[in-house]
Amino acid sequence: MQREYALQGKATRHATTVVAGMRDEDLIESIARGDKGAMRVLYARHSVPIYRFILRLTENTALSEDLVSEVFLYVWRQAEAFEAKSKVSTWLLAIARYKAFSALRRRSDEQLDDVTAAVIEDPADDPEIAFQGRQRSALIGRCLMKLSPAHRQVIDLVYYHEKSIGEVARIVGIPASTVKTRMFYARARVAKLLAEAGVERVCS
Repeated sequence: MQREYALQGKATRHATTVVAGMRDEDLIESIARGDKGAMRVLYARHSVPIYRFILRLTENTALSEDLVSEVFLYVWRQAEAFEAKSKVSTWLLAIARYKAFSALRRRSDEQLDDVTAAVIEDPADDPEIAFQGRQRSALIGRCLMKLSPAHRQVIDLVYYHEKSIGEVARIVGIPASTVKTRMFYARARVAKLLAEAGVERVCS
């Protein structure tokens, strides 16, 4: 009996390791078949970037946390709808964008705040470095919040999520040429704001 339990435990650990090493696309296929382990791995990989993206759009921590749950609930229910025409991360960001703007339309009468919560502390940093990093990141975050939503989201997708112009175009639903134009004006605006605050240009 003990040997059976040991073998079962070994098999479970092996299965967990296999799932953790799967590509995002394979995880989605497994999720479509109802694999909760694959769902947990996908959430662990992408929940923080999705949260940060939504937070920069909504400027509201509680709303952003709720919307992250909505994004992954949608993935759980609609995984079979993923057609692999783009990266899984691009698909997730497109879902997150839709959820965020839908929520903002519903809450158009509310005053949204909490800008500096967009910065998530890295526990690996020592206190002084973490403090300096939070100050700089908070300043950059405040500059981003001064951009229009259209300009803010393309900057966020390119620099924080490392998406290509083509991927941003698919997420936002606009031509690549429009993305390039928005990037040009957004970078110029951020550079000016940071220069006024005494910070070197970061969106070069």
